Amino acid sequence: MVQLTFDPNVISYKEILQVFFTIHDPTTLNRQGADVGTQYRSAIFYHTPEQRQIAEDTIKELTAARLWESRIVTEISPLDVFYPAEDYHQDYFQQNPYQPYCQYVIVPKIAKFRKYFLDKLKK
Repeated sequence: MVQLTFDPNVISYKEILQVFFTIHDPTTLNRQGADVGTQYRSAIFYHTPEQRQIAEDTIKELTAARLWESRIVTEISPLDVFYPAEDYHQDYFQQNPYQPYCQYVIVPKIAKFRKYFLDKLKK
């Protein structure tokens, strides 16, 4: 099992969730784009009760703001076990930037991230 951590002095958990909800559609159940199945569900995994509360509060705020026509279906679950992706999935975009999936799915998400969160990138 791999323990994931982040430095809250670099980016807060709330900011990570803001990025997540900006570049991701939280209203499609078990689907992201053309990919379908429970492995494509919208999910937030938390380490602590505080993170759980922040995730729940964020979804409440977004629901109240009515940014999407459909209901947010993002599940909030404790992180039990983390399994690193297979080697061929590591650095996938960097190794396959011209692959159609990368061009049609990942590139627009990166563009949206840069538009709204450029200040969060390493200098």
